[in-house]
Amino acid sequence: MSDRLFTLLCALGALFLFLAMFVRGGSGFDQGRDVPRPTSVERRGNGYYAAASWLRSEGVRVESLRERFDALLAREDLPPTGNLLIVTLPATTSFNTEEFLPLDRWIRRGNTLLVLAALSDNPDWAFALGGLAPGDLNLLTGLEFETVRMREHRLQTARSRDGRRPSVPPGDPAERTQPQPGAPVSAAFAEPRHSALAANRSHAYFVGVREAIALSDYPQQPWTVKVPYEGFVLSLARQRETGEGVLWTRPLGEGRIVVSGFGSLFTNRALGLGDNAQLLANIVSVNVSPEGAVLFDDVHQGLGAVYDPAQFYRDPRLHATIGILIALWLAWVLGSTRLRAPVRRLPAPRDADLVRAAGELLARVLRPDAAARRLFEHFFHRISARTGSRPGGSPWEVLERNPRVAPADLERLRAWYADAHAAQRVPLRRLHNLIVRVESQLA
Repeated sequence: MSDRLFTLLCALGALFLFLAMFVRGGSGFDQGRDVPRPTSVERRGNGYYAAASWLRSEGVRVESLRERFDALLAREDLPPTGNLLIVTLPATTSFNTEEFLPLDRWIRRGNTLLVLAALSDNPDWAFALGGLAPGDLNLLTGLEFETVRMREHRLQTARSRDGRRPSVPPGDPAERTQPQPGAPVSAAFAEPRHSALAANRSHAYFVGVREAIALSDYPQQPWTVKVPYEGFVLSLARQRETGEGVLWTRPLGEGRIVVSGFGSLFTNRALGLGDNAQLLANIVSVNVSPEGAVLFDDVHQGLGAVYDPAQFYRDPRLHATIGILIALWLAWVLGSTRLRAPVRRLPAPRDADLVRAAGELLARVLRPDAAARRLFEHFFHRISARTGSRPGGSPWEVLERNPRVAPADLERLRAWYADAHAAQRVPLRRLHNLIVRVESQLA
């Protein structure tokens, strides 16, 4: 196996280990699916970019609302009345309890709330979240919604009990819109299915509108509204295929609430179908004043003014950046790194280096007095060889008789000789230099 291939395998193994340790895998139905959300900046099929751009081109003020509803009353850049807020359900971000009371006050003083709820249609962004939870819709609109199956069950039970209204059986499958754990997942349609909205009677919203088309990517079921106690709701339009209502309105103070059971009417891919654009234009012209604005609720679809880590990690630009960095890292590992360290050839040691190494070794293991005695032995042997004296003779007599040897040097030699044989420390370097000087005097 070549060095480059081995390095590539090791780099891929290290990358896999890093991803396994530090990249947290998600759980849930929609993990791994990049489903566009219905926001005013989304250019793909589920967004409202086309509707927002079109309204701006017509001179209508359009705002992306990236704050929660409790900030509506405090916004000084908006007129107090004549505004339209478009909310799409289901939402990715849950609603706070503190939002509903300010929203109610904002509507009552002369504004309009348009709720596009994916009830009777089932686009992919709604199915990816598990369907619509009716609780948020009920709190936003003050209305109650139920499936047609649940309404029929309720009416049949009431008739069988002599008109007494029964309680809804807990866990009834007709009330559940989210897939249950272990339940089979519905297969997506090969092509989105169309559902038509038709007006019940003439109304300002339906001037020039023959039908509006909603799109479903997954199987859907019809829903209906329950008239609230001591309240009023007007059914404006029905689903042509089932005859059930899909567009309702109710007054609230000086304002009004409009609810659509089709959540995909004004998305990018549906705006050009049927008379959807005309329906949106009529709703805006009726409810928005010349100074008013159309507000798209983007905050509950993941586009908040504050940092959203989930939205950050879903951003495709982050994935592209990580991919580029990984590619550059692999290119650097394979192309710019030195795979094998060069072999260093050390030169042969010189004589001085060998002597120095031997001396350092002896200096660590040999006692100074023993080394001094050895120096004296070699010195005396050289004197005997030079003067021709017998080996057992005393070298001190030879040194004393030689007039070239200084008395002070001779006295220093005698003192260090005595210290060496008394196992006392002797300065070896000074002793060596003294012996060299005396030998030069004897020469």
